[in-house]
Amino acid sequence: MKIGVAGSVGSDHLMTFPGKFTDSLVAGSLEKVSLSFLVDGLDVRRGGCAANIAFGMGVLGLNPILISAVGKDWEDYEAWLTRHGVNTSHVLVSETLHTALYMVTTDTELNQIASFFPGAMSEARNIELQPIMEKVGALDLLVISPDDPEAMLNHSDVARAQGIPFAADPSQQMARMSGPEIKRLISGAAYLFMNEYELALAIQKTGWTDEQILEEVGVRIVTLGSLGAKVESANSEPVVVGIAQERAKLDPTGVGDSFRSGFIAGLAWGLNHERCAQLGSMLATYVIETKGTQEYHFTQEEFLERFALAYGENAAVDVGAHLVHFGF
Repeated sequence: MKIGVAGSVGSDHLMTFPGKFTDSLVAGSLEKVSLSFLVDGLDVRRGGCAANIAFGMGVLGLNPILISAVGKDWEDYEAWLTRHGVNTSHVLVSETLHTALYMVTTDTELNQIASFFPGAMSEARNIELQPIMEKVGALDLLVISPDDPEAMLNHSDVARAQGIPFAADPSQQMARMSGPEIKRLISGAAYLFMNEYELALAIQKTGWTDEQILEEVGVRIVTLGSLGAKVESANSEPVVVGIAQERAKLDPTGVGDSFRSGFIAGLAWGLNHERCAQLGSMLATYVIETKGTQEYHFTQEEFLERFALAYGENAAVDVGAHLVHFGF
């Protein structure tokens, strides 16, 4: 299965605050907020939604095609992704800008406050899918993850026009996009990824009901935080999958991206949606146990042992049959 992953590549600056953000918020004074948090730690890691998704797919043995705009500081990051199974041959490298920068502070309750500077990502609107497909062949699935909003809309337009199944993942760009833009992005998507808050925001901005959004896409996957994920479509009963038990909760950054990695890998392997969601949840558990979005590692034996513990032996057998080319 030939999968393109479009979206951001960035540098993550991860900070930790040894308290709760809510303790600094004053009821009745939220219209004028001016706060500064003294943080305990700073970690600089590789990140970006598309890079995180592609990395997770790569370590599961796939070879996703990364479709992103990056900066002139790209060389080391490219070597890392290539080493972990990602095809970086079609990335647009800016001649003047640096790779995007993501700054996030996490409190003791795993709440986060973040800012994102796009840098070279702003040039993603210049990426054309057709020349890429002329080189690699027609895509079986295009994942449209958070990116320059114009680039996201362009990719969805091309996918619809050419009959390419696509997965819409508006995620962090929900706050930036207008209702008509959200409609344009997700209409006709084979898969739609959102969390509960993003779904509520989409309903508010588009004016569509929950049912109308579901009718606009093939399959909708809504992540539920500690409660797992729900997979639903207009013509079938929803499937709810719980999380795999984590050994620690160090940092939630990139958890949603890794869930998408596992889910899409399951699709590529021909697994049913329940197994896809279980695979995504298992990978997400590894991410929350580590600092950084691409720092997790595991052996095939360990992965399947934990997967069986979380979801049963039959589930592990189904997934294990596709890990024969696994290498991490």
